[in-house]
Amino acid sequence: MRLRALLDTEALGLRLLGGEDELDRSVRGVMTTDLRDPSRYLSGGELVLTGLAWRRDAADSEPFVRTLANAGVAGLAAGEAELGAVPDDLVEACLQHRLPLFAVDETVAFATITEHVVRQVSGERAGDLAAVVDRHRRLMTSGPAGGGPEVVLDLLTSDLDLHAWVLSPTGRQIAGAGEPLSPRVGAELAGRHLAATRTGRPGPHRAEVDGTAYSLFPIRNTGRGALPAPARDVRASVLSDWLLAVAADAGDWPEARLDLLQGVTQLIAVERDRRDAARAVRRRLAQEVLELVQTGAPPAEIAARLRVAAPVLLPGLGTAPHWQVVVARVEWSQEGADLPGGRAAQALLEEVLVDPTVTGPDSADRIAVAHTGEEAIALVPLTAVAAAPEGADAPGGTGAPEGTDTPERQETALHADALLEAVRAPLAAGLADDGRLTLGVSAAVHSAEGLRGALEEARHARRVAAARPGPVCAAGHHELASHVLLLPFVPDDVRRAFTARLLDPLRDYDRRHRAELIETLEAFLDCDGSWTRCAARLHLHVNTLRYRVGRIEQLTGRDLSRLEDKLDFFLALRMS
Repeated sequence: MRLRALLDTEALGLRLLGGEDELDRSVRGVMTTDLRDPSRYLSGGELVLTGLAWRRDAADSEPFVRTLANAGVAGLAAGEAELGAVPDDLVEACLQHRLPLFAVDETVAFATITEHVVRQVSGERAGDLAAVVDRHRRLMTSGPAGGGPEVVLDLLTSDLDLHAWVLSPTGRQIAGAGEPLSPRVGAELAGRHLAATRTGRPGPHRAEVDGTAYSLFPIRNTGRGALPAPARDVRASVLSDWLLAVAADAGDWPEARLDLLQGVTQLIAVERDRRDAARAVRRRLAQEVLELVQTGAPPAEIAARLRVAAPVLLPGLGTAPHWQVVVARVEWSQEGADLPGGRAAQALLEEVLVDPTVTGPDSADRIAVAHTGEEAIALVPLTAVAAAPEGADAPGGTGAPEGTDTPERQETALHADALLEAVRAPLAAGLADDGRLTLGVSAAVHSAEGLRGALEEARHARRVAAARPGPVCAAGHHELASHVLLLPFVPDDVRRAFTARLLDPLRDYDRRHRAELIETLEAFLDCDGSWTRCAARLHLHVNTLRYRVGRIEQLTGRDLSRLEDKLDFFLALRMS
């Protein structure tokens, strides 16, 4: 039954105090409690009844409501017999966590509400119970161990005419029945799902893309590969959980069908655990190699370990591959600063390094990712391709890396920007406004001697990416020959003092006179000090431009004809 139906029953004596937009939630049961933390007794979907005996003061309301919201309850009904009117702090906490709140008139017993809800829920389930049991039995015997997620999804199509797909956190299709989703639609659905999950609302989430309605069910990773989630913080797993996208609106589904789909997600979660376990060998190989590299082991020992790794990651390869190192870090601000980032970055890196146009759960077999502390490190073997004609670029514009064995051999090397191009939007939705993913990519190396340098290079590139704005940033080894390499290592107080000394006089003048001196300075430097090009860009007369530049020099005491002063202004603008 829906929460909305409770308001239509006058005998229950319920008044809605907040959460009108959430009244289509399904009620699967009822629980009466006055415990401060009843989470151990909640499984999701309950209408919680409370007499407010747990509340000693206003500060108790928010933790109590947060516990209920994290458990996925449908709504909260508070009795007025104990305190009279429902306290404002409880109303505010429910609004904050999007939890529907009802007031129960003191003349109505909780037993009356409980009996009504149980009778309604039991009646709705009884009608389709046999079909549910039969479908669950068929699902359990047919998949996923008997053929993978596709078998389960085929049953949904044949039995219920439901078209469904299993998607990764970035929207890559892992499994599906019938026509595959386009990468664009998959990424859009993943972004909508991550954004809804970050709000704390329980699934399924509704999304509409290109006129088609989808219901998005989370597939919780609860097996050995699960990320720890202290205090049930959704951020600990939001970037690693799969989702089930069904081309239908589940808002009006009966409870039996919702239960069936929840069972499907549990089956697919088992399959996720099995495939995560299969990755253990590759993860262990990466961990062993990285430990040798970081402890300064002899190159011969590292080379021996690489020879073991190569046939596992690239079966059938006749020659030793070249390698690239990718370093990633997930960081949360403020309250999430103590969340573990290494394992989340590991799961993300394993996903990001897969071509988003490739479907199937095993397409990451050539990627070995370890995590140490707060960062994840990927060891990526590069496959050789035929060299491009002389004068032409290699695939991706890389060219042959230094140390290639023959003129005909070139590597399909990774590029930092290309790695994130297809996944930036959905990941940004999951990171929201308090998370960041930064990533650094090394150059290709062909020997054990070069692996330590590649690791440091990737770490330096990641620091360069971390100095940039935005929730998802990457940098490659080619950027380490630029001034941007130095900027992340300048202490914050030095950066602030340097930029304030040069730019604050111009900002103050702009605020008072709207003179656009900062914009003029940026354009003048971008045009390499060319008066005519800069004036054309700003749509100014050259004399007006000369007046503005003269004002900049007067306010700062600098001379824009001198290289040193131009460089100072350039760096100040980059660091501001």
